[in-house]
Amino acid sequence: MSATPSTVGLRAPDRLDAQALFATLAGLCGSFVAIGLARFAYTPLIPPLIQAHWFTASQAVTLGAANFAGYLLGALLGRPIAHALGNRLALRGLMATATLAFFACAFPLSVAWFFAWRLASGVAGGAIMVLVATSILPHVPPARRGFVSGMIFLGLGLGIAASGTAIPWLLHHGLRATWMGLGAIASVLTLVSWFGWPRGDAPAVAPAPGSAQHAGIQTTGALRVHYAQYAANALGLVPVMVLLVDYVARGLGQGAANGAHIWVLYGIAAIAGPIVCGQVADRIGFRLTWRFALLGQAAAVALLAISSHTAALLTATVILGAFTPGVVPLALGRIHELIPHDHLQQRAAWSRATTAFALFQALGGYGYSYLFSHTHENYALIFTCGAVALTLAFVVDLFTSRGPNAAR
Repeated sequence: MSATPSTVGLRAPDRLDAQALFATLAGLCGSFVAIGLARFAYTPLIPPLIQAHWFTASQAVTLGAANFAGYLLGALLGRPIAHALGNRLALRGLMATATLAFFACAFPLSVAWFFAWRLASGVAGGAIMVLVATSILPHVPPARRGFVSGMIFLGLGLGIAASGTAIPWLLHHGLRATWMGLGAIASVLTLVSWFGWPRGDAPAVAPAPGSAQHAGIQTTGALRVHYAQYAANALGLVPVMVLLVDYVARGLGQGAANGAHIWVLYGIAAIAGPIVCGQVADRIGFRLTWRFALLGQAAAVALLAISSHTAALLTATVILGAFTPGVVPLALGRIHELIPHDHLQQRAAWSRATTAFALFQALGGYGYSYLFSHTHENYALIFTCGAVALTLAFVVDLFTSRGPNAAR
């Protein structure tokens, strides 16, 4: 049966041309390097850093939190950087900064030196998170934006998986070689993405006359709730992002090898996370998927706090691995639901959401670091705090579902 002319006319504009596909690949490389590797590769390196006496346990955790602080700065500076340099040049420079930080961390000249470069990699990650999707999605047909968004943030999962598989092999050659190897991977991906970034912003779509004021009033409250939930999500994920491998390796006494294996499982789940979350959101909507994500994460972090059984550990790892990158397209998709037509306002809202996430990620990183060092490394307490934050976000979503924006 042949397609009707109307069907052909609807299908053609939804195809991704070569430029859009190249931009999608660049976005995947960006999230791979600046988030997947720059943030998550540090987690499986914490036990080796301590064992090699590069840093003490409290210093290693604090240096991990330096990336969170940089992420906050990057979320705040992303839009001004793009305004000053343009999206393309800004994204190239940020990718280069994240790459350079890997090579710099191969030389632990001092705690301050290491802190500065972990901070710089965080700045690059936060700014790229603000800019990457909002620079690419306006150039993509609306019907394919869910797919492209999932592919962009798939880079987070691939970066986590790569860190879990490459680092154990690289560690056989020493810590310095490990950091240099990560830098080499980042260099290749930076070169691949170099010419893929879109040259400029797509034109904004003007809202219907008289609708802007009404829409603004209607969505302001829902956006504020969303920002608060995304911030709470950060508090819930930080314990896992920083301590999961160390918990297995030292807390449970299973050694660095088992810690690395858990991180590989976490990474495999993270690869599937953005794609599965996007597919579910296409079927039942971003708001309901977001709610299930909060509940699932709360249950998984609570499971880590109350049980050290192998089955509980594996279950929690898979759930949290999937949702760590999976919540990003969900949070962005929810914003697009609330602000459906204006990509400039979408970027502003996404910047605020990323800033809220980054702020509480940094606060959580340093707060948990303080608790960790002052409670004789009480992992259960840290995981409990994360579970409480996620539970509160879920409860808030239930209570606000009866509001005027419940159907949106």
